[in-house]
Amino acid sequence: MQSAKHKSEPEYDPWSFVHPLTSEDAAAMTALRSAVAGMKGKLEGIAARAPFNGIVERVEAPEGITFKEDTVGGISGWWAKPAETREGSAILHLHGGWFNWGTAQAFCNLVGHIALRAGAATFIPDYRLAPEHPFPAAVKDAEACYRGLADLGIRNIALSGDSAGGNLALVLLSIATAQSASGGVLPVGAVTLSPVTDLALNGASYETRAQADPYFLKSQAAGLVRSYLGEADPMNPLASPLYGDLTALPPIRVHVGDDEVLLDDSRRYVDRAVAAGVDATLDVWMGMAHGFTNAVGRMQAANHVLDAIGAFLKERLTGALPSRFK
Repeated sequence: MQSAKHKSEPEYDPWSFVHPLTSEDAAAMTALRSAVAGMKGKLEGIAARAPFNGIVERVEAPEGITFKEDTVGGISGWWAKPAETREGSAILHLHGGWFNWGTAQAFCNLVGHIALRAGAATFIPDYRLAPEHPFPAAVKDAEACYRGLADLGIRNIALSGDSAGGNLALVLLSIATAQSASGGVLPVGAVTLSPVTDLALNGASYETRAQADPYFLKSQAAGLVRSYLGEADPMNPLASPLYGDLTALPPIRVHVGDDEVLLDDSRRYVDRAVAAGVDATLDVWMGMAHGFTNAVGRMQAANHVLDAIGAFLKERLTGALPSRFK
């Protein structure tokens, strides 16, 4: 397993852990960059849904996971269930796709790897997508699904999400934490992969990682965000968790590639969470691009991230804080 270490350079902070790029993963990333060179900035609008789903569906299928279509809290989606699970515990995973793309079914394999490692049943809701259903439809669906899990008697609920789904997971974390004061179920923790935390697109990495990121451009992101937000304020905490009240949140773990325009969305969110007294850390994976966990079974970094996510979620769902991922 790769060793993680604190980075002493001023670019990174004490709460961040940097994972070096292995030679094997470097070769794999070089091949990936060559394969996707022609698509940078090209995925736009609803026409990108089919190719986006096709990419995610190619994730290696996990062994020992059963997938089942269901409805929770009035929201349709898919369960990813390991053979052995803990009664009264579940993970709610919000899928990625820049609020415009993605389906629960397309993400089954990726989320199945999380469910397998965490040993917990995981539900992926098909929240409504923009532009047909702009903000705050996706937030309302995530909230309804969370309440639906609680209505099923599940009291240990962890949240996870990737990219735009990471945004929704962190927004939901704040909502559910606030509601727990009046009797709602408090999430046990949250883990996100490359979350989109700032829809005002103020992160410096939109410029500093513009060349390194093989997929996204700031102009492309801006169009997708406009499709989602419409006339809503991008700094509304329900749209951008970076601008919310982060005090008293449960433990949070964030993973991101160093070669992503979204790097600073992760870094700034964790910075604010730590300043608010939250148990939050950031793992930065050198040389990795957005969605690198899709390469599970083919890249060491992808395997290690999913192992870390599974360990964190498993220990949160059993009531214990995990030791620092090594």
